Amino acid sequence: MTSRPILSPGPDHPITIEPNSGRVQVHAGDTLIADTANALTLSEANYQPVQYIPRADVDMARLRRSTHASYCPYKGEAAYFDIVEQGDQGENAVWTYERPHAAVREIAEYLAFYPSKVEISELAEQAA
Repeated sequence: MTSRPILSPGPDHPITIEPNSGRVQVHAGDTLIADTANALTLSEANYQPVQYIPRADVDMARLRRSTHASYCPYKGEAAYFDIVEQGDQGENAVWTYERPHAAVREIAEYLAFYPSKVEISELAEQAA
């Protein structure tokens, strides 16, 4: 069995994880898939920031685990979900790191969505 490399974030490949102070919603067409005030924003190197949403705030009944998997040396093994109602468009539209590397352990059991497959809205927090 070949072991996979585990890399740590650093100056050459920074990763930060911060709570998103607003509300994040994910729509697949007209269907609301996720709605949360507890998203985490993961910023990695020169990539666009990604919103990670707690599973408790995702309509998991609309998702089906895919057989697809990938590996990131900074984050670990990713599992994927399809958005059932989206057909081909929804294939592997969602990913998760169920047991991420220690440096990004905060995203364990959170889900992220490909913006090319869904609409992700970030709404400013409203005053009480």
